[in-house]
Amino acid sequence: MRILLTGTAGQVGGALLPLLQPWATVATPLRQELDLSRPDEIAARLDTLKPDLIVNPAAYTAVDRAEEERELAFRVNAETPAEMAEWAARHHVPLIHFSTDYVFNGSGTEPWREDSATGPLSAYGASKLAGDTAIADSGAPHLIVRTSWVYAASGANFLKTIARLAKERKELRIVADQIGAPTSAKTIADVVANIIPRDRSGMDSVFERRKGVVNVVCAGETSWHGFAAAIVAGLKARGADLLVETINPIRADEFPVKATRPANSRLSLERLRRDFGLETPTWQRALERELDIMMASAG
Repeated sequence: MRILLTGTAGQVGGALLPLLQPWATVATPLRQELDLSRPDEIAARLDTLKPDLIVNPAAYTAVDRAEEERELAFRVNAETPAEMAEWAARHHVPLIHFSTDYVFNGSGTEPWREDSATGPLSAYGASKLAGDTAIADSGAPHLIVRTSWVYAASGANFLKTIARLAKERKELRIVADQIGAPTSAKTIADVVANIIPRDRSGMDSVFERRKGVVNVVCAGETSWHGFAAAIVAGLKARGADLLVETINPIRADEFPVKATRPANSRLSLERLRRDFGLETPTWQRALERELDIMMASAG
């Protein structure tokens, strides 16, 4: 099987690559070879690459900057996935795409289901929802993997930011009224690698049975404050030399940002368990694994 995997320099794409390479031919084009900001060029590139499966974790993810770069965010997150899906529909090639809790309005306390009503609060969320809708309407065999609060032991993310700030400051002020499930890129990659059949003949049934969308997050929930506290405690337990002494909870409105974040980012895992027979680790267990990796690489 020939798989086109985008975004291998990112967290999810980077975690997926070593899981797919042992049993598939994985094409990992460089940005200049597959520029997602140029949707008009996508079909020609796909004609050249001729994938049996497209896996697209690449995205515009600068949530606050998207408020000022709305056009670019929509090109990368909506127009390019739409072009991929149209090509996939013409050639009957399955497409796995990645989405976000930001497509919801963050109200209430119940976990969002795959079929819950959407209502993005930001340009980033709107751009991702537009991509999801275009894929769903394309007629291509597809699976949209919706996730939240993604991090890894490498790259730019909340884990790495807290680890850095904990060495620089005695006090941290972290938002405590936004709730979700911190989800490691490794967790997402493990699930997706388990979903993909090892041969092309089994692909159609997977994508036709699964209703188009599945939530993939770690089990459990916490706030950004709880996540930060767990990161600091884990680093201290591993002997990290930290300056931080206190981690104070604050409200989201005390930490002004350009883009509004959802207060409720909980995602239901019922469909993942029922339709795919898969469980994800708790967010605490996944964090322990990433902290081990991060400390080992630092040492």
